[in-house]
Amino acid sequence: MIFSTPIFIFLFLPCILAVYYISPSKLKNTSLFLASLVFYAWGEPVYVSIMLFSTVFDYMNGLSIEKFKSQKKYNKAKLVLIISIVGNLAILFFFKYSNFLISNINQLTTLNITPLDLKLPIGISFYTFQTMSYTIDVYRGEVKAQRNIIDFGTFVSLFPQLVAGPIVRYKTIAEQLKNRVSSINKFSEGVQRFIIGMGKKVLLANNIGMLWEQISNSDLTIASAWLGAICFSLQIYFDFSGYSDMAIGLGKMFGFDFLENFNLPYISKSITEFWRRWHISLGTWFKEYVYIPLGGSREGKKKLIINMLIVWALTGLWHGANWNFVFWGMYFGILLILEKLVFLKWLKRLPDFVQHFYTLFLVVVSWVIFAIDDTSKLKIYLQTMFGLGNVPLIDKQTIYLFCTNIFLIIICIVASTRLQTIINTKLMNFRHEGLIYTVKNICYITIFIVSICFLIGASYNPFLYFRF
Repeated sequence: MIFSTPIFIFLFLPCILAVYYISPSKLKNTSLFLASLVFYAWGEPVYVSIMLFSTVFDYMNGLSIEKFKSQKKYNKAKLVLIISIVGNLAILFFFKYSNFLISNINQLTTLNITPLDLKLPIGISFYTFQTMSYTIDVYRGEVKAQRNIIDFGTFVSLFPQLVAGPIVRYKTIAEQLKNRVSSINKFSEGVQRFIIGMGKKVLLANNIGMLWEQISNSDLTIASAWLGAICFSLQIYFDFSGYSDMAIGLGKMFGFDFLENFNLPYISKSITEFWRRWHISLGTWFKEYVYIPLGGSREGKKKLIINMLIVWALTGLWHGANWNFVFWGMYFGILLILEKLVFLKWLKRLPDFVQHFYTLFLVVVSWVIFAIDDTSKLKIYLQTMFGLGNVPLIDKQTIYLFCTNIFLIIICIVASTRLQTIINTKLMNFRHEGLIYTVKNICYITIFIVSICFLIGASYNPFLYFRF
């Protein structure tokens, strides 16, 4: 089940909200935990057992680590931490990367190992990272072990962010699991945020995504290749940030405050800035639990380069079990190393529009690497983008696609800028608060109704990050 479906909006969400708000305070986490299990089991009932195992496994690990540390048995506490990390990664590897490993072994050897063809459990990358961060933080002494298994289960399975993040670390919501305040204003903020996210996903991502699908499956010209790359760049941003907005909005409806996951990444003036604004929770996770423990930048340039390459290779693999994701991660890793060690200080001296062009050019190219998992097709697409080979600059089909979708493209580009923030700031200073309140609500209602109409009539409603 995903958020942008009528069955979630009109059946599941109203039912769980009703049950949640009529439940006594002591049972609210229980109702939310059970609802999350139903949400998860809706599409994959068999894999609920994996999430429940991860929950119990790390619940016990957290208690054991804290117990051994209180007894000053630090070696035993460290051993439990290692067991937790290895256990979580083993589950993730088995379901997500076993076929990838088998495929590569078969290609490099004369072996013919039969692929396992396992279906990827939804959200496994997200909740695995969450439970790992919990045991690590308990070991570090940054949080106390959770003794209520229902509360811990709620943290692991929390359906608003279970499928696609943001990656919620236990220490950021530990207090909220015990004491959180629900109010009409907060609920209203949640509804508004959910609607904005749904509009991004249904009205922008889905429609610009159809243009990308059409271009990527047709004969390419240089112009159409770049148009398709720009369309996918816009699709993945509105798809993922829209889903994050819906998750944050749902969290508010249940009294939670999740951290932001996107901050207008396409206004960035460097790749370094881009990754401070894109998928913030993932970048923070890798920084705190991989990059810094490896030594970060404390041990010289050579060690820094090695650490960054490791982090970005893992970041690429986290997104998918295919070589294009590894290439994508290493692509960004190399760019970030070059910026950090060579030319970031020079880049900042250039005019803003040059910095923006530089960043967007490299980011758009990166999304082509991300989008195409067939290496031969990826090579052809990149060659076409840069005019390598006997390909025309433009044709009538490209002109037609561009002209018929020009308004959608412009809306998507404008929506990825600071315009919304600027408008909100100006509206806050407007004297007629009642009028502004009415207009904003009319806009939210309109976005909701139009989105539902698109959902009911559309056959194209993918969710790009579902596979992660």
